[in-house]
Amino acid sequence: QVQLVESGGGLVQTGGSLRLSCAASGRTFGTYNMGWFRQAPGKERELVAGISSGGSTYHADSVKGRFTISRDNAKNTLYLQMNSLKPEDTAIYYCAADNWAGVLRTQSRSYDYWGQGTQVTVSS
Repeated sequence: QVQLVESGGGLVQTGGSLRLSCAASGRTFGTYNMGWFRQAPGKERELVAGISSGGSTYHADSVKGRFTISRDNAKNTLYLQMNSLKPEDTAIYYCAADNWAGVLRTQSRSYDYWGQGTQVTVSS
């Protein structure tokens, strides 16, 4: 089992940057595939970026070239660097762990553990 705690959200102007962190408990963090999801009001939760236990990454088309997911297994921490932020990036951002270390999965229902979320607000 793993516990996840996000940090780094906040209010930023259009074009600004934020770096989200997700601290994980437990000694098996490196074996999980990890993802950053977001959910805006009235919308479904969507995968923004994912990283496998082996380091392969996925970025949604809407964030490709602006967001970068990374992980530091020695620090049990997942990151999401967000640049060139837009108002449409406003959402609650969640990190999640998938207890299946195969191909990265994109459906939220596939992920077993979730953080509490951190609010990101981008003003126009």
